[in-house]
Amino acid sequence: MTNWDGVVNMGFLSKILKKDNGKKKKSNNTLEEDIHLASDWVVKALNSSGYKADYSLESMKEIDRFFDEQSGETGLLSKNRGTILFSLASYIGETAIKLYGGEWITDDSDPQGEINISVKLRNGTVIWPVLRCMKRCEQGYEESIYAYLFALND
Repeated sequence: MTNWDGVVNMGFLSKILKKDNGKKKKSNNTLEEDIHLASDWVVKALNSSGYKADYSLESMKEIDRFFDEQSGETGLLSKNRGTILFSLASYIGETAIKLYGGEWITDDSDPQGEINISVKLRNGTVIWPVLRCMKRCEQGYEESIYAYLFALND
């Protein structure tokens, strides 16, 4: 099983999470670079933990299952929540791009840039994967990730 706590030691977010005199140190990567690294990492972590992550619409059911199984007090989301949510959201956005075409919209100058990343799909629809993951985590299954991406189907 992959050590989910190990995400903190990865270069893409470890620099973001390190403190320097009480202040966050920013990564030298762009947000888009961090998105790709986070997505790759979470695919490996999910697959090694019994969840099927293959950039398919069906894999969004696995993301919902992950939220259902790992949101409790002792679940994986009880530790490093922000990092894991960013990684899951990166995977969700990458899946949406693979399924429907589109591109990431990021703003490296935005202090809340990790939360405000979005995907503009080929048809002009804009989605916010991190915000959706936060809602899924807080509100449960009614904010289904599978339903979120399924509804985008032309």
